[in-house]
Amino acid sequence: MARPRTRKAAQRSGRSGMTRRDLTVLPIVMGDAALSGNAHARSALALDNASLVDVQNALADGAVTASALAKAYLARIEAYDRGGPALNSVREINPEALTIAARYDKTKPSAKQPLAGVPILIKDNIATNDKQHTTAGSLALESARAKDDATVVKQLRAAGAVILGKASLTEFANILATEMPAGYSSLGGQVKNPYVPALLDDRGIPMILPGGSSAGSAVAVAAGLCAASIGTETSGSLLSPATQNGLVTVKPTVGLISRAGIIPISHSQDTAGPMTRTVRDSAILLNVLAMRDPRDPATRNQRRPGDYTRDLDKDGLKGARIGLPSDPGDPGNDVYMGSLPERSAKVLERALAVLRDAGATVVRANMPTEGWIGGPGTTMSVLNRNPLGRNKGKPATTPIVFLYELKRGLNLYLRDWAADTKIKTMADIIAFNRANPDKALRFGQDLFVAAQATKGDLSEPVYRSARAMDLWSAKQRGLDAYMSQHKLDAVLFTGWSGASIAAKAGYPSVQVPGGMISGLDGKETPDYPLGITFAGRAWTEAKLLRFAYAFEQASNARRPPPGLPAL
Repeated sequence: MARPRTRKAAQRSGRSGMTRRDLTVLPIVMGDAALSGNAHARSALALDNASLVDVQNALADGAVTASALAKAYLARIEAYDRGGPALNSVREINPEALTIAARYDKTKPSAKQPLAGVPILIKDNIATNDKQHTTAGSLALESARAKDDATVVKQLRAAGAVILGKASLTEFANILATEMPAGYSSLGGQVKNPYVPALLDDRGIPMILPGGSSAGSAVAVAAGLCAASIGTETSGSLLSPATQNGLVTVKPTVGLISRAGIIPISHSQDTAGPMTRTVRDSAILLNVLAMRDPRDPATRNQRRPGDYTRDLDKDGLKGARIGLPSDPGDPGNDVYMGSLPERSAKVLERALAVLRDAGATVVRANMPTEGWIGGPGTTMSVLNRNPLGRNKGKPATTPIVFLYELKRGLNLYLRDWAADTKIKTMADIIAFNRANPDKALRFGQDLFVAAQATKGDLSEPVYRSARAMDLWSAKQRGLDAYMSQHKLDAVLFTGWSGASIAAKAGYPSVQVPGGMISGLDGKETPDYPLGITFAGRAWTEAKLLRFAYAFEQASNARRPPPGLPAL
């Protein structure tokens, strides 16, 4: 659940024991296209770039069995994740994956079980009550398992998904240390970007990162190692790896998807979401994941349609008013688009042309300054002690809400969900890391130390003030004011540059591939992707998916990573 980094970097771009019957069940709809003949299965399913719909149809038509499909994905993991470019996106294979897949060999995807036999990877901060571990990438939690499935895992299993394994992530979803590279964890090592896997800087860190913190979830989908995956976000951890890996993702309204059983950062902003190759694939997964859950009070007021695929329409942008937060005439406030690199600017220009050709009205105007600059007292300085940090010894700015909510949330997770571990508190993790510095503290733990210094009960006035100011700046004076003033249906951002303002407001974003870019800090690199993100008000996921689908169909911008052919 990545935190926003610098503006420049952004521009580059309940308790356990509940059962299934305790969930308030809404209809799970597969989507018309997924069971129709619109995407005919082939005798040999090319997994290097197969969509979730392709996989569903191959299973439904009998062109492949669930067992054969799982074995084929495991072979790709062995060839490309463990061998070849060694992408390192899958931290742990589910030892029961093939046994589970075999149960679905005679069961085809249906409206009741839309994911029957479909291999899915989940981020390793999502609890599973099975033989897999739930570690958040931490050596301190290497032995940890979970007392129960997270709610999202229950829903995936009920829909027939085969949990293929756990995807690597930035350790503790990038809240352990400042300047920790996206995709690195002490337990899992470094995830590599499949478009640029070999280019390293002088510290041995990938120059083009895989995005964080749901790095493994994204790389695995981009590389064809699973049909789809589940990631999580606090502020950018779905959007960042999606843009770096040419994927579609939905960062939902906080409360659309239950967080019960997910190792937390901030209950104010945390959410899970799908990582897929197409917009329709994400809509299908959203149908499965979006449910009320008594274990997560944030889902109490949830609003959703019966089927997120229903309104997907190639003409879905006609009549839409899309805001572009940019005004070249006010360069000091043109923070989102004003300093885009040349190739990124060209991707944006093409995207705007696609929108206009599709019948949308693009309204170009700067975001109110209060929206992006943040309210007073919303951040605090933490001394950067990262041994490999470019800014070691200097103060780093960190959101107050994250640090204060982290201690309370993590301690509750360790108490209520964690099993088979001696680690019971955040203090235990800090102590373990200090006792094992060579393995556990390559990039330090300055953020954990800062969080541990809080009371851990959210009683401090500085916390309550910071949360109120986050909402005031990002929501009331930010997106709400901007969208109301210009009568907008959505706001357009490049990559994950708009992650922070939408995340603070708890609002949804949908990202779709926009084009290819290259280069970093004046150095040439192979091409890698840049996404286009549609953000909107609470519970507007269906509208944003419609816009993203129309854009996707008109632009056809996604390019799979090179060098990972079908086996």
